[in-house]
Amino acid sequence: MKEEVDGLPKPKIVCVVGPTASGKTDFAIDLALKQNGEVVSCDSMQIYRYMNIGTAKPTREEMRGVPHHMLDFVDPRESYSVADFVKDARICIEDILNRGRLPVLCGGTGLYIDSIINQIEFAEEETDLSYREELNKLAEQEGVESVHRLLRETDPMAAEQIHPNNLKRVIRALEIQKTTGMTKTEADRRARKTPVYDAELFGMDLEREELYRRIELRVDRMMEQGLLQEVESLLARGIPATATAMQAIGYKELVEYFHGNRTLQESVDKIKQESRRYAKRQLSWFRRNQNIFWVKRQNMVDI
Repeated sequence: MKEEVDGLPKPKIVCVVGPTASGKTDFAIDLALKQNGEVVSCDSMQIYRYMNIGTAKPTREEMRGVPHHMLDFVDPRESYSVADFVKDARICIEDILNRGRLPVLCGGTGLYIDSIINQIEFAEEETDLSYREELNKLAEQEGVESVHRLLRETDPMAAEQIHPNNLKRVIRALEIQKTTGMTKTEADRRARKTPVYDAELFGMDLEREELYRRIELRVDRMMEQGLLQEVESLLARGIPATATAMQAIGYKELVEYFHGNRTLQESVDKIKQESRRYAKRQLSWFRRNQNIFWVKRQNMVDI
């Protein structure tokens, strides 16, 4: 029996989740083609314009005629929060449902998926600008890892979910704790409401060794496709290296190359390392969700 909201059946959606390079996009498109669906991207970096190769944004050919939403609409200079994403994604979902089609959410950003399904309320917490400035100075003097370490000591679950390079979100999590007296994890738990969608979740399940092989292959393909030139063009457009968009894996490491801090090979090796670490964090997030049906992926076409 379908769950209900206010006595009415919840709208049906499908979600395809999993770590980077696990074949989510192809699986989601297959589902959409079979179920009269449209894909809603739930990727925190595919929203940005001019960032196609490093975010593995699907090409028109890869979309196979399936409409895709929430791609390529935010300037990399702009600030765009999780709350902004959830609001816009829900508008897309309602539009798809109203046209009698199936929304197929696809992405590896677990926070975005969970926030849409569970209708998390994003309250405006108080700010502490002096504390924020103090943490920014710490990052400048001792590196972003030093700030992330503070979060890991007080809120390990949030630290697991937020990459050290995403300094803005790390600082915000620490700021929430200082101003509210509760961790970000606890604040999110309290904000969570009853799900408003009847969501069927599919997780891409690969052996760890195969996943890492695909990650390394993907990075090599991205470099062949012109990732270095893509990062150079972003810098030429005046996108600051400190912008949230430029903290994405693949971009930050190549910015370091352009700044003379690493050789090109060192930067590529770092991208592979950070991608593997990110995949582990993604899996940790999704493995906690007992509602996900894990799909064994075999005989996949290399990316």
